Amino acid sequence: MKETPRILIVTAAFGEGHNSAARNMALALDAEGAVCQVSDPILQGAPMTTAIVSRAYRFVTNRLPWVWHQIYKSTDRCDFTKRQLPVLRYPEKAFGRMIDQFKPDAIVSTYPLYPYFLRRIRQGINGSVPMITVVTDSIEINASWLRAPCDHWLVTDAKTRERMDPPVPVDKITATGFPVHPRFASQDTLAEDDACSPFRILYFATTNPHMLSSQGRALLDVSSEIRLTIVMGRNVRKLVRRAKALQQAYPGRVRLIGWTRRVPKLLAHHHLVVGKAGGATVHEAIAARCPMLIHHLVPGQEEGNLQLLESIGGGALANAPRLLKGKVTGLLANDAGGWREMKRGLIRHNRSDGSQVAARFVLDYIKATQ
Repeated sequence: MKETPRILIVTAAFGEGHNSAARNMALALDAEGAVCQVSDPILQGAPMTTAIVSRAYRFVTNRLPWVWHQIYKSTDRCDFTKRQLPVLRYPEKAFGRMIDQFKPDAIVSTYPLYPYFLRRIRQGINGSVPMITVVTDSIEINASWLRAPCDHWLVTDAKTRERMDPPVPVDKITATGFPVHPRFASQDTLAEDDACSPFRILYFATTNPHMLSSQGRALLDVSSEIRLTIVMGRNVRKLVRRAKALQQAYPGRVRLIGWTRRVPKLLAHHHLVVGKAGGATVHEAIAARCPMLIHHLVPGQEEGNLQLLESIGGGALANAPRLLKGKVTGLLANDAGGWREMKRGLIRHNRSDGSQVAARFVLDYIKATQ
């Protein structure tokens, strides 16, 4: 293998899980001495279209999840070996230029379309570049991932590996864990015998102010021991009025955060996380051994993430205020016995080093195929 292997990591702006996996893979590969480039060929090739589609994706998944479910199911029937939309020729050309300019020893894709692109542009590159796909969903896997013409698949867990075989040969699938930030592998987390007083809940808000208000009150009304940290992300303008109203209604018990890079540390120091069932959020909770309640689930695409969390024993669905209140009340009963049981399930699962495991696999794969 070359002294300094070059890895092109390609992602897409449709869902934070793809970008998170790509960034974290780059961090882990950099630490192993590789040279990485993280790029979004769809964004570079069709920036205006991507911006419009990304906004529509976020709106539909947050406000009209049943509509997205139908769209998601329809992609199972698409033949991505043929270009579906004329606009995709521009991302394909951008992808080809990236390969020609960067000259990678391997390509890692965190989005299912790029292996199909590579098949169509392979004639324009020098030699065969291995394509490794990082599947960012769990258990319920869309056919676009399964039919992708790539050399190897990296998946989040053994159940997903089993579910993909067939049609993917099992010897071409490796369970590495989701590529979470490398920091998760080394940081300390709360112990299962923690006093849970106060009981700290980390709440990841969607773009819906009413949901934030109603669910926040439900959580805070469980007990005066509850302390709620609300992460508004990039939606501060939409959410800050309702968030501040909660802060005023429950003095000293609500902390507000906008966009932050400190998610690993926040998860490590909170007893419970409440958020949507996206791949990145669920697997970061798993990596931090922080029990999770799902307040928003996109049918189809995110159902497998919930199934994985439930199979570990580390979380559950609670997508209404009364369900959230009931679940948290149950977790805190009998000296927080329910919370401690969830915590033990996550400790047994013990998957906090997905990016490092995946990075070592990629480098070993390059070495074996050169």
